[in-house]
Amino acid sequence: MRASRENIQQSALPHLELHYTEWGSSYVSTDYLHDQYHQASFILDKLRKASPYVTSMSYWTFTDIFEEDYFPSRPFHGGFGLLTLHGVAKPAYRAFELLHQVGSELMPVLGVHPTVDCWVIRDRKSIAVLLTNYAQPRHAIATETVRVSLVNCKAQSAQIRRIDNEHANPKRVWLEMGAPEYLNLRQVAALHAASRCVASSLRLDADGNSITSFRVTLPPLSVACVCLQMQA
Repeated sequence: MRASRENIQQSALPHLELHYTEWGSSYVSTDYLHDQYHQASFILDKLRKASPYVTSMSYWTFTDIFEEDYFPSRPFHGGFGLLTLHGVAKPAYRAFELLHQVGSELMPVLGVHPTVDCWVIRDRKSIAVLLTNYAQPRHAIATETVRVSLVNCKAQSAQIRRIDNEHANPKRVWLEMGAPEYLNLRQVAALHAASRCVASSLRLDADGNSITSFRVTLPPLSVACVCLQMQA
């Protein structure tokens, strides 16, 4: 993406927009990567790295109801979509949902790590800290405990939402059901419930002045979003 932007800047039309209208983790419509929880960290990692260079990016595609190939029955068959055939939100969908629910003002972040990345995003009444622990396949990655300190921040409470093997991962629940090819209404409802990105409270550490800190443990290929409500 950076190379594409540089090519445009060196061309006769250096101010052209750059749009990626179809992108994802695989070009195969039955690649199980599309259904996995780590698709969320993949999406957020790519959006983070591409944002300085692109005008827009359109994920391929919104739903597994996809007419260009055969029409499968299995709820999780590796389809391109953010939603399954039954409308169950995959972890990929929840990644975009987290971005939609946070603010729009990016704050500077100090600190680097080989696999952990951090966005701090502010709006009028809250600050969101979006954390990913991502690496390309066959690259080293481990569980990491991250400490985040926010300067000039007086928060009164915080909630955390996670996407990992244990959270917002309906495929895991489907496998625990025995991987049925055809679902009844009770099973569909259970998968909808398992797909939700549920918030829980997070303990904050404050120095009594203007620094708020917290710790988050990130399993490999996971996402965590911490939303801090600011004091009036």
